[in-house]
Amino acid sequence: MLRRFLVSIFVVILIAVGAVAAVYYFDRESATLNAEDGYGTDPKLPPPNATIFPTMNVAEASSWPEGETPVAANGMQVVAFAKGLDHPRTLLVLPNGDVLVAETNKPEKEDTGFSVRGLIEGLLMGRAGAETSSANRISLLRDADGDGIAETREVFLENLHSPFGMTLSNGTLYVANTDAIMAFPYKDGDTKISAIGEKIVDLPAGPINHHWTKDLVASPDGTKLYVTVGSNSNVGENGMKNEETRAAVLEVDIAGKKTRLFASGLRNPNGITWNPESKALWVAVNERDEIGSDLVPDYMTSVKDGGFYGWPYSYFGQHVDERIEPQKPDLVAKAIVPDYALGPHTASLGLTFNTGDLFPPEYKNGAFVGQHGSWNRVPRSGYKVIFVPFKAGKPDGRPVDILTGFIGPDDKARGRPVGVAIDKAGALLVADDVGNIIWRVTPDLPKQATNN
Repeated sequence: MLRRFLVSIFVVILIAVGAVAAVYYFDRESATLNAEDGYGTDPKLPPPNATIFPTMNVAEASSWPEGETPVAANGMQVVAFAKGLDHPRTLLVLPNGDVLVAETNKPEKEDTGFSVRGLIEGLLMGRAGAETSSANRISLLRDADGDGIAETREVFLENLHSPFGMTLSNGTLYVANTDAIMAFPYKDGDTKISAIGEKIVDLPAGPINHHWTKDLVASPDGTKLYVTVGSNSNVGENGMKNEETRAAVLEVDIAGKKTRLFASGLRNPNGITWNPESKALWVAVNERDEIGSDLVPDYMTSVKDGGFYGWPYSYFGQHVDERIEPQKPDLVAKAIVPDYALGPHTASLGLTFNTGDLFPPEYKNGAFVGQHGSWNRVPRSGYKVIFVPFKAGKPDGRPVDILTGFIGPDDKARGRPVGVAIDKAGALLVADDVGNIIWRVTPDLPKQATNN
């Protein structure tokens, strides 16, 4: 019996490997448009091009050779603010200039049974460097001498559960674990939190927990929290009952510990933040896969209370996804068109507005976006950090590449950018979860700006 079981497993693995080979050699569609056509307020949206097997073109994870960095835009320079981290994903700059970094990855998956699709996804994510175990901690980085490099690193908070979002409000640090928001007391200058956290609310989690990241920001008055929750599938294939209060932004009343649905139809929102001019809530959203290399562009958008943004029934407004049954035309008719497309399959995870004064005036109040990089597009897209200019609280112009070179000459990913943040001096910080580095970008000034 054991031998028969092992043979069966071996056959299934061969089938899975054969499926991957079929993807690469027999059913490999490719883009008909440039990735740049999928950016802006009016992106090009060609007809869907679904294939038997999804297009797979992820860059194998590698590492940065000693002394090498990403390529900064003309007039900018980049240095390693901190190295040797364990899958850094998100960043929070504290009032005194200290930087918190969530070293994290997806939680251990509950056993939901074997599937060939699951096996293929595991192999794919392993190739991309996304199958490492989660450190489940937040570390503190301090650049006391202001030279742009953190000389102090402390374990700030540990024994968390796949933490991602972090926000500080009224002396309390709120952390979004994959399954709950926790609150911890914080005093300016603290280098470690030992207090047992207080649970504010539970968040949608297992057993599937397809998009595990939960990002977080506090309201300006500190009475509410806004948290992102990604979908439990690509386009609802796990059943819509498993999508309740997911693909959404939730509003949390801190005092009452109550949650309500704020906005929905957002497949995988992250990078939640406040626009400094319009004061509106913004997110970056990873759109759906498996209908071709040209579809669907990720996007960033302002988020309206009660707004519906299409997922899974439509994309970019009223473009119907015919894979979904039953259709909901009445709901699609209400779908809000996102403010700005960020390119197909770019995996735009990080979003921050430039509220500092270090960069030239044309960068003021614009958006920096960390694009983790595609797996479902030929040729690849993303794997870079971009800037989108804003005017009067709205996107105003084409994107500008800020950091590139994450794919090396060997076609492997040296790094993959995720979270972005503006430090106390106004420099841009970028979390690189494959390179295990925090990069710091500044204008190419004669003298490095300090935190003093």
